[in-house]
Amino acid sequence: MFSRPYWSQRIEDAWDQAPIVWLSGVRRCGKTTLARGLGGQDTLYLACDLPSVAARVRDPEHFFHSCSAPRIVFDEIHQLDDPTRLLKIGADHFPHLRLLATGSSTLAAGHKFRDTLTGRKRTVHLTPWLLEELEVAGISLERRLVRGGIPPALLLDSTPAEMYREWLDSFFARDIQTLFGFRDYARFNALFEYVIRASGGSLETTKTARDLGIARATVESHLRALVTTHAATVVRPFHGGGRAELVKQPKVYAFDTGFVCFVRGWNEPREEERGILWEHIVLEQIQAYEPHQAVHYWRDTHGSEIDFVLPRQRDTVDVLECKWNPNHLNPRALQRFREHYPSGRNYVVTPAAAEPYPLRSGNLEWTVCAPAHFRGGAQARPAAP
Repeated sequence: MFSRPYWSQRIEDAWDQAPIVWLSGVRRCGKTTLARGLGGQDTLYLACDLPSVAARVRDPEHFFHSCSAPRIVFDEIHQLDDPTRLLKIGADHFPHLRLLATGSSTLAAGHKFRDTLTGRKRTVHLTPWLLEELEVAGISLERRLVRGGIPPALLLDSTPAEMYREWLDSFFARDIQTLFGFRDYARFNALFEYVIRASGGSLETTKTARDLGIARATVESHLRALVTTHAATVVRPFHGGGRAELVKQPKVYAFDTGFVCFVRGWNEPREEERGILWEHIVLEQIQAYEPHQAVHYWRDTHGSEIDFVLPRQRDTVDVLECKWNPNHLNPRALQRFREHYPSGRNYVVTPAAAEPYPLRSGNLEWTVCAPAHFRGGAQARPAAP
């Protein structure tokens, strides 16, 4: 078992701010392992899918009075009948306790969560394994691209095709049905695999509905469920209006590169396929280290496109181009973008840069770097002199 100190510290910091921490993330991304490792003897761990646990917490007031541990973990809390009532009573009437609840979705998902516990909680979204965690475990980036960052797939010796299929089945049965009440497994999984296959590209709901032979409303509701459970991320276009920019069509990213490779049959990705997978990795790094940062992409009617646009301060936007090979950078898109949005930093994010270095193209200046070097929205300077 590998420790994940960054995430443990995130939880500790969140507990300093509120009595409840909501730890979310897709199924089998490591929530249970992380939760079990918190606090040792000072933590009571409860698996909420067990009938004995449901019976134990049926009377929340009596349960919390009887607890001697200062920290309590409710793993898979959405399996309980009334999870928010339990957490609310704990936070309001037992302020000395620190509560951690885990689930695959945001707290607002599903009919069971009638109260989002505003003011009582902080949220930590656990992503698949990060680049820094690979280094500690001695796992190569190439393996991470193909296997993904879900621990069972990443650490298995054999090719984990059976694990991916079992995960898809379990995800529907244990999360989607429980939280949203969807019943048509075949229809939902057809859409999910369609999203995975399209990952990194545009997703137009009308075309998707036509391709799959299902109603547009069904596509929209199922896509919302994927986003809510962190199984997909929708990245919307950045625009200022009136500049021949695309303003509506979103891009969609599946939650894990291993599933992208599995669905697309990429056992040994080519360089251009590695570039797409690397884009997913960069997005996950942003989600982990800048969880409140809005992420967009940019495209105009001339076909120029920027991978990620991060709005920072007023009128300031950082630009990220994700390149497996930084020598393949084409500066035309940035030139068009910076004509309208001149303030911000420009980054070429690549695994090929051990240390950041500058790169100039005409009147534009880039910083070529690994993902760690654009974190935090450093104070912006003009992009072009």
